[in-house]
Amino acid sequence: MNTGIKEKDRKRIAEGLSRLLADSYTLYLKTHYFHWNVTGPMFNTLHLMFEGQYTELALAVDLVAERIRALDFYAPGTYHDFAKLTSIKEITSVPKANDMIAELVAGHEAVVRTARSIFPVVEAASDEASADLLTQRLQLHEKTAWMLRSLLEK
Repeated sequence: MNTGIKEKDRKRIAEGLSRLLADSYTLYLKTHYFHWNVTGPMFNTLHLMFEGQYTELALAVDLVAERIRALDFYAPGTYHDFAKLTSIKEITSVPKANDMIAELVAGHEAVVRTARSIFPVVEAASDEASADLLTQRLQLHEKTAWMLRSLLEK
């Protein structure tokens, strides 16, 4: 493969994108779980909001995985892989609605940190395609975290 990015750089980028994929998929699962189980006075609002968010995340994981493949590396795709790579903690209970919102804020912020951490190697390798993907993901997750944080205002 000769696209102008050295193999060692492609490997480092793919490793970073694999962490982003794991975080995104873990956040997808958490968001979908909350969509199914939310209760309380904000049920309808949150149920619909979470549905929009997990739908967007389902599309995003495909984009990230396909970028990894375009770099000529295999994308992780098992729960075992994701559990090793993600920075987002799994939840084992059904929290109250406000706690769900706080969990999702933390999840979106974690994805932002992971995406941001990949930029140095992407920029050093002049990988504009990965930089564009990361920029789009940053914008989406920062906006979503802001909207969710706004629901927690007293």
